[in-house]
Amino acid sequence: MKKYIYTCFSILLILVSRDVSIAQEYKHVIPVGGNAWVINPDTITDEGLLNWKGTKTDIYFRVSVAQDLKLSLRLRVPQGESKISIKAGDNYISKKISNRAFDTIEMGTIHLNYAGHVKIELKGISKTGAVYADVTDLVIQVAKPDADVAYVKQGSSFHFGRRGPSVHLRYTIPGDKKTNVKWFYNEIIAPKGQDIVGSYFMADGFGQGYFGMQVNSPTERRVLFSVWSPFNTEDPKSIPDSMRIKLIKGGEGVHIGEFGNEGSGGQSYMRYPWQAGKAYAFLLSAEPDAAKNSTIFTAYFEDVAAGKWFLIASFNRPQKATYLTNLYSFVENFEPENGDKTRKALFTNQWIANDANNWQQLTGATYTGDATAKANYRKDYAGGVEADKFYLQNGGFFDGFVKLNIPFTRAAVTRRPVINLSNLPVK
Repeated sequence: MKKYIYTCFSILLILVSRDVSIAQEYKHVIPVGGNAWVINPDTITDEGLLNWKGTKTDIYFRVSVAQDLKLSLRLRVPQGESKISIKAGDNYISKKISNRAFDTIEMGTIHLNYAGHVKIELKGISKTGAVYADVTDLVIQVAKPDADVAYVKQGSSFHFGRRGPSVHLRYTIPGDKKTNVKWFYNEIIAPKGQDIVGSYFMADGFGQGYFGMQVNSPTERRVLFSVWSPFNTEDPKSIPDSMRIKLIKGGEGVHIGEFGNEGSGGQSYMRYPWQAGKAYAFLLSAEPDAAKNSTIFTAYFEDVAAGKWFLIASFNRPQKATYLTNLYSFVENFEPENGDKTRKALFTNQWIANDANNWQQLTGATYTGDATAKANYRKDYAGGVEADKFYLQNGGFFDGFVKLNIPFTRAAVTRRPVINLSNLPVK
């Protein structure tokens, strides 16, 4: 009899454990610190939405199964009583809250009739205290399993998660040309409305640096050229003199300095009011010096419509004599507060030339992504081909992401860039 009771009890424990594990599998705790955006005066920190005084906060995640979602919030109300609401599409729920300690408060159930990105609008309606609440997490529970719920997870970098995924084009160089690329030419168009503050549209990436254009503020735009030092450090001041990037020449009005925190090296930028919808050209050269075991990299920028070239800078990089290698482009957002906005760039008319100035068009590229994209934290990224142009797009939680590591081929353009190399600016 005892053996029978023990066996039944063991079976019951297994069933209970199984039910608990299933419940946990269908539950997702979405940290506000990595998945939400607010309107001033509020701010999002790694701890979440604290001292919430404004009215609206948007929290994003993505599902692959259309179904009912039970929503809860982990929060507290420091003083008084607050009335808040959540909205997702046509679903709307409001509730009064007054718990002083952090607790998970069930808000209600919403119905999703689609799979894709979900925006939860959290609003403050009324309050008797100084703030609506402190909110740390959105908790969702689903009845059906969904193995592809995407959001920035606890324990990851919320800074990079809120910046969003970066995407790249890695250009296909013919095998017989890989070791002798002296020149690399590329054109970028940022479509109107896609030139979001915090965007870096990088045209000419290479094994030792990168060159492109940025939106630095509502009133400032830059053309940026950087070269990494061979000395591996995040602090440019710690680089030995023998491994420093040395300026050969800089263009008129170009700022010359250093950079750190993503490797270190020499940096140059020119403030330039480039415009969305217009084409801009980027020309990069490499001059290796085998005797000195160093390379001079020089960057030129053209306003295509104006037909005017600018010298950005020329840097000497020690410790290696090389032509241009690993040619690529990317689109990234460096401003976390704008990670909820979509940006896009078109890349076209890519050409390379050897040291004899023999030019060849590049029409192939492989589309890749950074660690944020690979981690499946966010799926608002895409890349591919539009006619004779490659495109890259990220941010803003759009649906229709494109899987990574796909090779693309664009239509060849009929015009080769006309560049008088001997007439390029020297200052």
